[in-house]
Amino acid sequence: MASTTASAANAPAHAETVRAKGRLYRGDLGMWSWVAHRITGVLTFFFLFVHVLDTALVRVSPNAYDTVIETYKHPVMILFELGLLAAVLFHAFNGIRVMLVDFWSQGTKYQKPMLWTVLVLWLVLMVPAAISMLTRAVTEIFGG
Repeated sequence: MASTTASAANAPAHAETVRAKGRLYRGDLGMWSWVAHRITGVLTFFFLFVHVLDTALVRVSPNAYDTVIETYKHPVMILFELGLLAAVLFHAFNGIRVMLVDFWSQGTKYQKPMLWTVLVLWLVLMVPAAISMLTRAVTEIFGG
């Protein structure tokens, strides 16, 4: 029994040094795409939840509903709208990529090029939208 305990005591130290190198996952762009897909999905869900709640206010108290809608008209809310647009666009494009990887026989082979396509499409649509929305916010804040 002592020999078993002694060998067991030595084993974790060796296994610990072997595993120490692989503890931190240093993934590539695919891992960050996975993380961003989850985050944008949760953010979109919370937006929809808040949207349902504020729309339901019209039945409970029309005055409270009007107050909430006035809050949404503030120029700072344009930044939140821009964030929502960014999250929904990325989530939608990446969701199409995920479906292609899952259901297309060549999907795994073309996973990285499809991810770069998603990022380029996202940028192509986000840059003009951001310019337009931020111009509107600046105009409303500082007058135009």
